[in-house]
Amino acid sequence: MTVQEFKKEVEGKTVAVVGIGVSNIPLIRFLVQCGARVIAYDRRRAEQLEGYEELQKLGISFVLGENYLDSIAIEAVKVFKTPGIRFDVPALQEAAKRGAEITSEMELFFQLCPAKILAVTGSDGKTTTTSLIYDMLTRAGYTCYLGGNIGHPLIEEVENICAEDMVVVELSSFQLHTMKQSPYIAVVTNVTPNHLDWHKNFDEYVQAKKAIFVNKKDEGKVVLNFDNDVTRNFAKETAGSVFFSSKQQLQNGFCLADGKIVKMEDNKMQRVVLETKDIYIPGLHNVENYMAAIAAVEEFVSDDIVQTTAREFKGVPHRIEFVRELDGVRYYNDSIASSPARTTAGLQSFSQKVILIAGGYDKKIPFDDFGNVVNEHVKSLVLVGVTSEKIETAVKNAENYCGLPIYLCSEFKEAIDKAREVAKEGDIVLLSPACASFDLFKNFEVRGNTFKEIVLAYHS
Repeated sequence: MTVQEFKKEVEGKTVAVVGIGVSNIPLIRFLVQCGARVIAYDRRRAEQLEGYEELQKLGISFVLGENYLDSIAIEAVKVFKTPGIRFDVPALQEAAKRGAEITSEMELFFQLCPAKILAVTGSDGKTTTTSLIYDMLTRAGYTCYLGGNIGHPLIEEVENICAEDMVVVELSSFQLHTMKQSPYIAVVTNVTPNHLDWHKNFDEYVQAKKAIFVNKKDEGKVVLNFDNDVTRNFAKETAGSVFFSSKQQLQNGFCLADGKIVKMEDNKMQRVVLETKDIYIPGLHNVENYMAAIAAVEEFVSDDIVQTTAREFKGVPHRIEFVRELDGVRYYNDSIASSPARTTAGLQSFSQKVILIAGGYDKKIPFDDFGNVVNEHVKSLVLVGVTSEKIETAVKNAENYCGLPIYLCSEFKEAIDKAREVAKEGDIVLLSPACASFDLFKNFEVRGNTFKEIVLAYHS
């Protein structure tokens, strides 16, 4: 569908936008430009909404407050929901029964975008992998757009995008849950239990991730992690899959050989793509991110550009981000680590035991296996947030527990101060919470920035 065709479809029609947030404010502007009559729904009151006055000037209607989703306008032909709202809430189901299309900003962008889309999802590593793909394509000379769960909403730019451009998007399970189209190239970094406070169960979460490729056409490919049981099995459900592995040699795909990322074909090494020692950002998980990105861009990017990226790409904020060294102690911000699997990867990036600050909002993810990891990689554990006692119990119940010092704190700054207090010269202090931030902070960025502000304010 072209933008002009979409404009004809919605001109003069009523459309509903549920959730007035980061992605939906640009969507509302776009819908108004297309001639639609927009009704915006949100739980918050007018004075709590950023951009409310701007939206008022557009002439749209509002339904605000606690009961905002009691019903959706009968005349609405399309309902655009924000990713954080489930598709099966009663008001959306009723609207669907009346014939309204339930969709989203990202789904509309996929329908209208004329360029090839490279999309990345996964429980861990998707932001770094997405950023690497974007960096490599840009270095290769493509006009490239970055969006989805990273960057900014792309719907307002869709009329400027040409067929020869490239679009790189990161997609969360929330965004994928109702997705009816698949990208030209789909990447799934891994799938481990996550967001089980939102999804009904792990199976529903897995099904959401699969949406990135289930509607795929014959062109392009699907890049999958061979080392992850879930993603390895995805290959049975899609043609054109390409594997990557950091743990074993593959007959076909990208894997490690003598410290090098190599391309394998028919059980023979075709070529060396990159030496891992040239990768600036630390950790085996980042080697895996590079393998996923290399597999995704192979059609468009030379190995020389991959190698330049490896030397010059300094990483993404809040992902094992070096903050400072003070009194011989190095401080790292890994606030993005909102699951035990992500924190495990962070801990394994260091060759020594660290002082770990962890804990936060409870996403109903079990910590049993995480307890063993903590005992193996942590010299002192500082906990803060709702999950503190759950993590402490998992650590103490682990088979390898041998008296690891654990400190429970009631405030975030108190936790950082405690980590500084127990740290000695040569130590590493790592914020890698293994939990979401919602109990104390709006998001992981605010949590990470607060950590950096506190650490940078310290004096010798």
